Amino acid sequence: MEIMMRSPLREQIQIIVIGASAGGVDAIRTIVVGLPATLSAAVFVTLHIGSHKSDLPWLLGRLGTMSASHAVHGEEIRAGHIFVAPPDHHMTVESGKVCLTKGPRENMARPAIDPMFRSAARTYGANVIGVILTGGLNDGTAGLYEVKAQGGLTIVQDPSDAVGASMPKSAIANVAVDYVLTVPEIAPLLVQLVAERSPAEARKGGDQATGDSQEKGMTAQFTLNHPVAVTCPDCGGALRRSELGSLTQFSCHIGHVYTAEIMLAAQFLTMERSVEQAMRSLSERAELCRIMMEKAQEGEAISPARWQDAMSEAFDQTAPLRELLTREWIHPDGDGIVGQGSVITDLA
Repeated sequence: MEIMMRSPLREQIQIIVIGASAGGVDAIRTIVVGLPATLSAAVFVTLHIGSHKSDLPWLLGRLGTMSASHAVHGEEIRAGHIFVAPPDHHMTVESGKVCLTKGPRENMARPAIDPMFRSAARTYGANVIGVILTGGLNDGTAGLYEVKAQGGLTIVQDPSDAVGASMPKSAIANVAVDYVLTVPEIAPLLVQLVAERSPAEARKGGDQATGDSQEKGMTAQFTLNHPVAVTCPDCGGALRRSELGSLTQFSCHIGHVYTAEIMLAAQFLTMERSVEQAMRSLSERAELCRIMMEKAQEGEAISPARWQDAMSEAFDQTAPLRELLTREWIHPDGDGIVGQGSVITDLA
């Protein structure tokens, strides 16, 4: 049996992982301003940016405290530096290094918060401090649960202080959170916790292998759970249900992962695209009928009235479809609705 050797780096460094979505830039900047360059911890930040260009490292670096950069695959973890997940890549924390992957989206996001939290917790155990900030829905809750389960400390932004309260509320509802604070209170606490905690003493668990073994663990869990009568919105594959504390998750063989709440929103987006395609087909049918109506007026065999009736029929059938899209849809978490103009814009 292969024996995993603990590297000195793993014994000496502490890890702070921060996840945010809508409204997160200002919150992250406020925290970073309060972190000294001498902080004996490495800071990892995932913000939901999808594949869009991000200037977050530049914004954080110019604050004049800690250095910041987009993470580079394989680079060494070092204290006093902020590693930011680059666009369209998951960032994970392995033993002594940073890893990037364009693996399947989790909770409709890439980069997603859960992979970063999960990998840090499984590698560094009680040396991890997890921070959940403002955002919609609940990416990060499952990852924060892992941080807590591996002996790490958990901090959540006070929902009343957040632009998007859903992420903090979900974390508080599903994880035994250690601290609930406003954003200005978080940096002083992080500095205090890092100074007070001895990494060697803090270690508790966290020696689980990462990388391929994590994927094997996911596959093993997948095969043990029975499929549910719901398919993956991303790839159409069968989904398996799993429970993480009080949190329900769904995953497919490809690796797409959803919480139940984000699955609901993903289903709406799938329905929205299908309805929009139907509306487009009806509009194209109406346009074809209009062209043929004009041609019939020039003497074709079929009367212009028949083409006009077909055109009107196509237009009329778009009305119920438009109503389906524009109505308000109930979101079970009670923190809002899912409907046109409000569909997970922060999980691009």
